[in-house]
Amino acid sequence: MLPGVLRRYAPSAVLFAVVLVAWQLAGPVFQLREYLLPGPVAVVRAALNFSIPWHEHIWITTLEILGGFAVAGVAGVLLGVAIAWSPTLARALVPFLVFVNTLPKVAVAPLFLLWLGYGIVPNMLIAALIGFFPVVINTAVGLTQVDDELLDLGRVFGAPTWKVFLKIRLPNALPYVLSALKITATAAVVGAIVGEFVASQAGLGTVIVNAQTNLNTPVAFAALVWISVIGLLLYGAVGLVARWWAPWADTT
Repeated sequence: MLPGVLRRYAPSAVLFAVVLVAWQLAGPVFQLREYLLPGPVAVVRAALNFSIPWHEHIWITTLEILGGFAVAGVAGVLLGVAIAWSPTLARALVPFLVFVNTLPKVAVAPLFLLWLGYGIVPNMLIAALIGFFPVVINTAVGLTQVDDELLDLGRVFGAPTWKVFLKIRLPNALPYVLSALKITATAAVVGAIVGEFVASQAGLGTVIVNAQTNLNTPVAFAALVWISVIGLLLYGAVGLVARWWAPWADTT
């Protein structure tokens, strides 16, 4: 068990170590001031600086990311099912969804804040808006790209449409959906931070904006590290669910 885990994650660990060493050496070698490029040691000190209420900012950003991820996942699956179920709905929905997905999210964010005010909800919706489209497309593809022999087998046994959907189409779509949710996990992080950049009173995005204003680059980098940790944990959680729920497909 342990050797297999080591083989799986050793390349990533080595890459991270190389990047950290190069990052730490870059400042002294190129004589960069700390406000331009703080080293990893300075960033860790800032991340563990308890005079900054990190726990509050991390909690708010985590709620926004998880809320946006959940909304994107549920809405994306439902829309994907609708597209796969009815060609008429597909012709109506797909162009509209493509239009929504092509909207610049940075430009849409101020409108959400104008309509909904400051707080967690608008940032959740921005995160969902950025992350829902891959789930829609992958769900629809997974439900429609089914082996014809399996569908014929269902017809031979006289299975009703809903049973074919549950027993054949849905299991076929699970790897597609779970792969899309991995993309959405990272997209939700981006969406939540975009919302906080535009206007927010708390959260890790707000910490970055304030740190940039004060040229406190180590704190800005520390906030980026916390954001990445949240994103990695969510991505890893989706991967674990994928292995448990769809063990017949490798969604790595």
